[in-house]
Amino acid sequence: MHWRNRLFVTLSLLYGLLGGGVALGQIIAPAWIPAGRLIHAHFMLLGFVAMMIYGIGLHVLPRFSGRALYSERLADVQLLAANLGLWLLLLGWWLFLPALSLAGGILAWAGMALFSINAIITVRPR
Repeated sequence: MHWRNRLFVTLSLLYGLLGGGVALGQIIAPAWIPAGRLIHAHFMLLGFVAMMIYGIGLHVLPRFSGRALYSERLADVQLLAANLGLWLLLLGWWLFLPALSLAGGILAWAGMALFSINAIITVRPR
């Protein structure tokens, strides 16, 4: 497995643990984490679920299509955009900095777009 895909899967599992930790924190002391529900949901959805899809998808889709991944470079940039975007989004909510959340949301969306472009071109019919 490519190092980047393994990193996506590893980060996914860590984000799942962090999301669960935020949920426990919300139960124990709700005031401790401002915007806790949003942070929990996005750790789980953009962190755990999306990163797992990215890691497994980038590994499996080329094998299913019988072709190499369209762009390794695009996938590397996606790794950076998706992870940086997630952290900026969550920190913006936690620190009440809407501009930071907006920047993070745009970067996270860019990561999704890069994955989609790479996957579509990889699996398209010849």
